Amino acid sequence: MRERTSLETQIEGITRLERELDDALTLIELGEMEEDEATVTEGEQAIKAVQDEAARLQVETLLSGEADMLDTYIEIHPGAGGTESQDWAEMLLRMYRRWGERRKFKVETLEYQDGDTAGIKSATLQFKGHNAYGWLKTESGVHRLVRISPFDSNARRQTSFASVWVYPVVDDRIQIDVKESDCRIDTYRAQGAGGQHVNTTDSAVRITHIPSGIAVACQQERSQHKNRAKAWEMLRARLYEVELKKREEKANAEAASKTDIGWGHQIRSYVLQPYQLVKDLRTGVSSTAPSDVLDGDLDPFMEASLAQRVYGTEVEVEDID
Repeated sequence: MRERTSLETQIEGITRLERELDDALTLIELGEMEEDEATVTEGEQAIKAVQDEAARLQVETLLSGEADMLDTYIEIHPGAGGTESQDWAEMLLRMYRRWGERRKFKVETLEYQDGDTAGIKSATLQFKGHNAYGWLKTESGVHRLVRISPFDSNARRQTSFASVWVYPVVDDRIQIDVKESDCRIDTYRAQGAGGQHVNTTDSAVRITHIPSGIAVACQQERSQHKNRAKAWEMLRARLYEVELKKREEKANAEAASKTDIGWGHQIRSYVLQPYQLVKDLRTGVSSTAPSDVLDGDLDPFMEASLAQRVYGTEVEVEDID
């Protein structure tokens, strides 16, 4: 039913565009016959609206992967650098939350570990909505920040790194078998909001898949039993995501970016000082408004990286004003 709804939506979009284009052309033709400049202008504006909508639908056609329509998880971890990197990781957390709100996705926090002084040690979000994984899948990698440190009394420039890891929520159609004997299960006390019960009992659960080294954690629920079930679901999703990466023959590069959060593995740089620039190192897309990007304006970066992945070549892009 989900696949059928997706196909129907795509077909309806094309049909609607054809109808709106015909109406706009008819409007222009009538305006020219009656020498009514206002009617001609209205028709031209309608054609521009059709053009913009066609461009949006063209991007949607890039989301045709096996798991693109699924919900998704995002894990964020700071790199080396203590408070600086932990604060940067929290900035990324807010950026993706804001992007999700713009897209009307439902965003839930599954795991959150406060930093030592500021920021976070780790966080896991779940985005629920059509094509959530498809949109976010190219965000996996290391993100680099250059700024004047707010934690340095000498106001020196600081470079920080944080990693983002994106993997799809596995639905009931996909069977992933995981042996419990291959896993280590740890419980610990949750952090953050949730009330006295959450913060004073070992309700949070972390599961480590020993053969692959993959670890997931959940502290969303007050019940350890519910967190354990959610963590198993997250682990199966991570293992499925690894298999998808193997099919794309990119597992080696992805593993390298996961294990080394630093120079040489970043996908995007965010420079706040001495100039203002966000640049994607894979596609060349850039923005001179970092504040907008950090507030969730990520679509141009995602669209370019999706096009590059689908077509397998460098894509021509324009800077974002």
